[in-house]
Amino acid sequence: MGYRGPCSSALPPILLLLLLPLSFLSSTPPFAQGAIHIPKDLSQPPVLTVMPTSLTAFSREDFSLPCEASGVPTPTFRWIKDGEAFGPEREGLGTLLAEEDDSLDSYEGLYRCYASNALGTAMTQTIQKVHKEAYEGDSMVLKCNPPQSSTPPHIHWMDKSESMVHIKLSERVVAGLDGNLYFSNLLKSDSRDDYICNAQYAAARTILPETAVKLTVKSSNDVGRVRKPHFFRPSGSHPHSTVLALRDQSVTLECIPHGLPTPKVEWRKKDGSLDKTSGQLSNSDRWLSFDSITLNDQGEYECRAFNIHGSITHSFTVTVEAAPYWVKEPQSQLYAPGETVRLDCQAAGIPTPIITWSINGQPLTEVDDEPRRSLTTGALILMDVEFADTAVYQCEATNRHGSILLNTYLYVIELPPQILSSDGVVYRATEGGNIKLHCEAFGSPRPHVTWDGEDIVPLLSDPRVSLLTNGTLELSDVRQDDSGTYTCSVKDANLSIAAHLEVYNRTVILTKPQDVRVLRGTSALLDCDFFKDPRLHHYQIVWRKDRQKLQESSPDDKYTFFENGTLKVTNVQSDDTAPYSCEVITDLDNVEASGSITVVAPPDPPTDLSLSNDGDHTFTLSWIPGQSHNSPIIEFIVEAREEQHREEGQWMWEEWKKVPGDFNHLQLTVHPFCTYRFRVIAVNELGRSNPSNASDYRSTPPAIPSRNPSGVRSESTDPKTLTITWDEMEKHLHNGPDFHYKVLWRKANGKNEQWNEGYVKSPPFLVNDTGTFTPFEIKVQAVNSLGGGPAPEPEIGHSGEDVPEDSPTGVETTVMNSTVRVSWKEAEKVRGRLLGYKVPVTATQQSLWKLHHREEREERLDPGMERDEERVVVVRGMKTSEEVTGLQLFSRYELSVAAFNSKGEGPRSPPHHFSTPEGAPGPPASLSFESPTEKSLILYWTPPLETNGILLGYVVQYQQEVESRDSPFAMQIISDPSVTHLALDNLDPNSHYIFKVIARTASGDGPPITERGATLLDAVPPSNITIVEGNTSFNLSWVPGERDRNHGFHILYLRKIGGKLEKSELVNSSQGFYSLSGLQPGTEYHLMIMYLNETHWQGVASTVGSVPTVMPGGFAAQGWLIGLISAIVLLVLILLILCLIKRSRGGKYAVKDKEDKEVDSEARPMKDETFGEYSDGDEKRSDSQPSLAGESKLGSDDSLAEYGDSVDIQFNEDGSFIGQYSGRGPVPHGNESSGPASPAFINHLVDI
Repeated sequence: MGYRGPCSSALPPILLLLLLPLSFLSSTPPFAQGAIHIPKDLSQPPVLTVMPTSLTAFSREDFSLPCEASGVPTPTFRWIKDGEAFGPEREGLGTLLAEEDDSLDSYEGLYRCYASNALGTAMTQTIQKVHKEAYEGDSMVLKCNPPQSSTPPHIHWMDKSESMVHIKLSERVVAGLDGNLYFSNLLKSDSRDDYICNAQYAAARTILPETAVKLTVKSSNDVGRVRKPHFFRPSGSHPHSTVLALRDQSVTLECIPHGLPTPKVEWRKKDGSLDKTSGQLSNSDRWLSFDSITLNDQGEYECRAFNIHGSITHSFTVTVEAAPYWVKEPQSQLYAPGETVRLDCQAAGIPTPIITWSINGQPLTEVDDEPRRSLTTGALILMDVEFADTAVYQCEATNRHGSILLNTYLYVIELPPQILSSDGVVYRATEGGNIKLHCEAFGSPRPHVTWDGEDIVPLLSDPRVSLLTNGTLELSDVRQDDSGTYTCSVKDANLSIAAHLEVYNRTVILTKPQDVRVLRGTSALLDCDFFKDPRLHHYQIVWRKDRQKLQESSPDDKYTFFENGTLKVTNVQSDDTAPYSCEVITDLDNVEASGSITVVAPPDPPTDLSLSNDGDHTFTLSWIPGQSHNSPIIEFIVEAREEQHREEGQWMWEEWKKVPGDFNHLQLTVHPFCTYRFRVIAVNELGRSNPSNASDYRSTPPAIPSRNPSGVRSESTDPKTLTITWDEMEKHLHNGPDFHYKVLWRKANGKNEQWNEGYVKSPPFLVNDTGTFTPFEIKVQAVNSLGGGPAPEPEIGHSGEDVPEDSPTGVETTVMNSTVRVSWKEAEKVRGRLLGYKVPVTATQQSLWKLHHREEREERLDPGMERDEERVVVVRGMKTSEEVTGLQLFSRYELSVAAFNSKGEGPRSPPHHFSTPEGAPGPPASLSFESPTEKSLILYWTPPLETNGILLGYVVQYQQEVESRDSPFAMQIISDPSVTHLALDNLDPNSHYIFKVIARTASGDGPPITERGATLLDAVPPSNITIVEGNTSFNLSWVPGERDRNHGFHILYLRKIGGKLEKSELVNSSQGFYSLSGLQPGTEYHLMIMYLNETHWQGVASTVGSVPTVMPGGFAAQGWLIGLISAIVLLVLILLILCLIKRSRGGKYAVKDKEDKEVDSEARPMKDETFGEYSDGDEKRSDSQPSLAGESKLGSDDSLAEYGDSVDIQFNEDGSFIGQYSGRGPVPHGNESSGPASPAFINHLVDI
């Protein structure tokens, strides 16, 4: 510690709050100044002249406590810190400084300075630290009392800590206009050792701390009590206040309520709309502030504070007055002699100001009267002015709030006219705007200015055009047709200038920013689509948030501006909630539109959870809601966790109760002998908040059980044993230590019997030797060390069951087609609770129709198949009859009946036999077709899967499909059940038919099997072609499709280099093979098959071998080749002549003789041969296979001769192919011969 003087060295700054709440003794000189002269050497007692004030020091250099005093002899100084002497006593020097080696923290405390000499001691007075105590839920005011100043200070409430944290303000904790800190209701968390009020004087750049206040909030058992709202501010009981304000000054109306729960405040303008005033709500709606109040803001205002228990109101009458302000000001001008001058001077204010005039500073009342001078309301008029009237005229407006004054000179002079404005100026304006074309003329007398446009119509005849006194031409609401040149002229002088006006389209915002609600953490888009005149090349778009201009950030940062004007705000947070405006600025105009972003999010978790005891097992839980983030809190979810009866790893939070969103407390009734913690979750439309911090632990004292276990029942499984069980109670319901169960039982029919009892820690409880399925009264009571729970009600339970001893009797059956109704009499000795009966049903033999046909077919089945598997029908309950359905007709069955309980099935009744009657058969299992000729079909079917009797035969029906009318059904009856095919002739090859086959027994006809079919098949060329490449040929093979028989086609082929398109002979699709020969070795060919003028198939293949070389001298010049060709031609002519001779004799071709032999010798073996996977016997005539309607059946003799092992070929006498592809199936009837091909058949063989 040291006295006056600088410290020797600077140390790093640290933060320390030195509290010096000092009240100083004011010392008054013993004699009046100047009344008596006191000699200098006269002894005087000490008088304090400089006294210390409270200090906040951040380093040793900041620590300086001044203390100076006058007196004779010179006083000595000493210091007292926190009631103890601090440092040595010094003479003449009283200022206290920090020592270099001391810690700054050691100087914290309360100080008092003593100044002493021989005549006495003066000292500063220390005010003790303020300490306040209150209970939870009470209201509280901490006063600040800052020093008075012409500029009110800004108050900061802080706590004394190393970081000097601001006190968090809210609806519950509010700082008032007077600087005081108001608590609507106190929480335990409000307890703090040092509340410090700091007054900031911005103009003086000074912050003065006030004395620290210690606040202690004590627990109260009455936290759950409620308080209606009352007002801290305005104080007093009068519900009305009057506020007088001056125009353009700032005014704040204040309503600070207290109550429990914390009241909310709302404002309204009683004689108008609050939205139409300049008032803004702030400080948690406790203030209604007018930054620059206007006359329109005066009127009646009302604040209303309310909570769930009531409300209170206070009204304010705001009267706005105004100091004088100018409405119209006189202008300084030059005038020519003889003119009349009018100086207008009009002012407004509340009260109305008084206007006075002076000339050259001399009031007009003191100036000699002048007949040419007159006063009217707000104007001074001078007529026929002279040079002597040149002067400075003063106009002054005055009311009780102040005065304003204007100086205006009047200069009387003669000057020639001239135009001061520039010639040829181009003016630009936008549609709907106003424009002024300047033509400032100078002269004395004042020149008379006229304007002319390009039209002959006078300009001033347009009401939108005005000529101002200074010569300016003003056009209002300009239009496109206003563009052009305007001429300004001075009357009676050869003076004029031209002005050019260009009118542009007005800038318009087409899509304005919207008011958007955005989820926190996402992105928000605000549109600002606009239109501007294309001639305006320079423009900018300015976005503002809360009227503050936004700067575009990097692409990954906050704000992104797009070329179309859209603003993107990424990762929006709560502080992004604000009004946003978009302004489009061009060289000529600007336009603005506003929207807003409201950031919504799940609420913040509640805070400051506190528990108060209302009783042994009753608490009140209270909390402070967190921020709702622009979405009202709908409800609070209170969760509890019981920790005494569970291990730490098994603790879990469980929902306790939900309360509405305007509640902030809940009364809880809990279980005895438990330890609880609670937490609260807030919910709004966006979801749940995070859970709040858990409350403190609260344990409850034990008590006797308040309930008994539920679900008391018997679960006996063994005969002669009674097993009593129940739903075990949760540990938190035990209500005390040493918890167990008291079990009581007695026989149900023995009301006078004593109760038997036993004790167990957990279920079940077993009683032996009780008999089989004997009823007992049973009950269970919860017991702990303090006693038993309420008296339990008895339940009925049974000892263990055994399987039934008797079987049902009197079994009877009634057969109804495939259903049998079984009835029986009840079993007597069930030895348990009867659950029902089981009816096993077994077919004792195969169906009788199978037995009937067995000998005829000489079929012997496996004896194990003679008895079907047993079918068991279960009948639940006490029923003694049941219908068994789904039996096979024309069959023999046996059944029996057995009772069953939970232990199993009893003995079965003796077998009972019955038979089902014969019935109509089911449909044939399948129906297929074969088409041997154009007009015939063979139908093949298989017997029904369910004959339901002795099959007698079949009925075949068929009908031709005719569009215009219904055709009759033809029918054939087959009496032999072993016949399963039928040949039909004389069918129309161009029509489809509906075929039905019906099986019949003695009981009637069954349902038909129906198919649609035709005699012939449509066909297309093959497309699944495999190519085997040879030296001079390609071997093409394919498998004809099921419906692709007897179709003629050509194979087109083209040599890739230097060739032309060639065509093969007619090929039949049924061949399955064709050899394309006569090709060049080592050459690539393109192969195609055309169908319906489109490429049906195509492929590329190359012959093997080397490409033949070209002989010198040319192909046609080789002699040996010419001779060979001539020999071949001669040989062909000879063969042709022989053929003509043979035909003229009418004989058969040799090939025909060969065919006749092949029909006899090869037709039968071909039945079992196959070619690939194809089989004619597998072909089916169905609706998906339409008729060929006369397709070609020609084939290649050469190709088929080489591959004759796979096909069966027949020709008529003109060589036409009439055969049919033969596969694994049998050769259809009637395909061994065919008539000659008809002309229609021949004409169908065309290229495709």
